[in-house]
Amino acid sequence: MTSERIRFLALGDSYTIGADVLPDQRWPNQLVDMLRTQGVEISNPTIIAQNGWTTRDLLKAINETDYTGSFNLVSLQIGVNNQYQGLALRKYRQEFKSLLLHAARLAGGSPASVLVLSIPDWGVTPFAAGRDTARIRAEIDAFNTENYLETQLVGARYVDITRISLRAGLDKSLLAEDGLHPSGKLYADWAALAYPSAYEILQQDVAP
Repeated sequence: MTSERIRFLALGDSYTIGADVLPDQRWPNQLVDMLRTQGVEISNPTIIAQNGWTTRDLLKAINETDYTGSFNLVSLQIGVNNQYQGLALRKYRQEFKSLLLHAARLAGGSPASVLVLSIPDWGVTPFAAGRDTARIRAEIDAFNTENYLETQLVGARYVDITRISLRAGLDKSLLAEDGLHPSGKLYADWAALAYPSAYEILQQDVAP
């Protein structure tokens, strides 16, 4: 398969756009590098994500974007700003479900080509100092329960990056200079966790 045919779309928020790190340190870019080392001819990721986006913001951006053709792999990671802004969990689940359907459509109608990443617990970061970190963790867990259940219902793939991200509470090299977002080092760990599912998706895509 040529690089023109293997296309990767990454949907999300600041964690997908890689706030406070260089573009090549973003986890979607590092995932592409890992796939290329295994001979996968994949183009650079198309990223639709911005700092501060909620599920509603991402839905709006998807609806306003013109796409050419479909993508072989679509990732989705969204919800931390819903939690941070105190938005309703029920509304999150509704909008996340809509985003999954959009992602499947953009993946040529194949939910199995959609890769969902969980939301990390930002309560372990210096940015959360002085806040109710137990509440943050409980709310993040609740949001992740919802996105996991919806992912299972549609038949997409799920990658839990939350547990490994907790290490940022002890290892500051895993954080960017803003003390909130992951460093390229932690994004590399996310990419490594996403790699097996991404590789399987693309192998199925080229199967005879």
